[in-house]
Amino acid sequence: GTDIVQWLMKNLSIEDPAEAIHLGSLIAAQGYIFPISDHVLTLKDDGTFYRFQAPYFWPSNCWEPENTDYAIYLCKRTMQNKARLELADYEAENLARLQRAFARKWEFIFMQAEAQVKIDRKKDKTERKILDSQERAFWDVHRPVPGCVNTTEMDIRKCRRIKNPQKVKKSVYGVTEESQPQSPVHVPSQPIRKTTKEDFRKQITFLNMQIERHCLKMSKVAESLIAYTEQYVEYDPFITPAEPSNPWISDDTTLWDIEMSKEPSQQRVKRWGFSMDEMLKDPVGRDQFLRFLESEFSSENLR
Repeated sequence: GTDIVQWLMKNLSIEDPAEAIHLGSLIAAQGYIFPISDHVLTLKDDGTFYRFQAPYFWPSNCWEPENTDYAIYLCKRTMQNKARLELADYEAENLARLQRAFARKWEFIFMQAEAQVKIDRKKDKTERKILDSQERAFWDVHRPVPGCVNTTEMDIRKCRRIKNPQKVKKSVYGVTEESQPQSPVHVPSQPIRKTTKEDFRKQITFLNMQIERHCLKMSKVAESLIAYTEQYVEYDPFITPAEPSNPWISDDTTLWDIEMSKEPSQQRVKRWGFSMDEMLKDPVGRDQFLRFLESEFSSENLR
C-alpha cells in the first residue's frame, strides 16, 4: 500500500498523502487493484499487499454480471475444500436466497459450477490461486461486503435512459417497469388506474398457465440425449468406421451400393427396431412391412 501511495504522489504530482490515499481508494473501489489479505476495497498506507486485477474483470469492459453468474460463483466456492474459499455469513445467506429464487434452474447452475471447477483443477496451483483471488475481488466490487459502498449501483431510470429508453430488462425476481417513450428530462406523471376484476382474472389465468407448464429437469434431458447418441453412434460413419470402407473419405461407394440393395444387412434390420419411422424411411423396410400387412389383410393402412 505504501508503494502505491508513493507512486501516485510521484507520478501525479500530488503533495498531500491523504489525497493520494483517497485517489488510490477510488481506484480500488472500482476493482482495478485489490488487497490480498481482506475484502475491503480501500487503499491503506501501510505494508498491506495489493494485486492488480486482470483486464478481463475491469469495469471498463462494461461488465454487468447477472445473479445467475453470482450463484455459479458461490456454488464453485462450496465445492472447493479450502479454508480461504469458505463462504462468509453474508455469502451463505445470498446463496440460500439465490437457491430459492432459481429453484427451477438450480440443477443447471450446479452443473455449470461443477464443470468450471473441473476446468480450474487442471490449472497450475499458483495460477489457480491468483485467479481465485481475482474472481473474488470482482465479486467484492459487484456484490460487496455488507456496509461497503457498491460502486456499480446506478439509478434504474438513469440506466434506462442510457441504454434503451424503450425497454427495461426484467430482473431476476420478476420486478419490471413499463417502458416510457417520453423525454428523459421531463416525464409527465401518469394517472394511477385502479385495478379491476378483469385485471385480476387475467392475472389468475396467467398464473394458472405458468403452473400447468410442463417442466423437464436438465438431468432428464441430458440422459435422453446421451441415450439417443449411444443408440445411433454405430450408424454414424464419422464416429464409427464404416464397413467395408467409408465413402465420405474414399472413392469406394460399396457401402452405398449395399444400402441400396434389397438384401438388408443385420445392422440395417436392427435399426428398424428403433422406431416405426426408421423402418418406413428404409425402402426395403417399408416393403417388408407392407408384405406383413398384406398377410394380415390390412395393407390399405400403408397405401
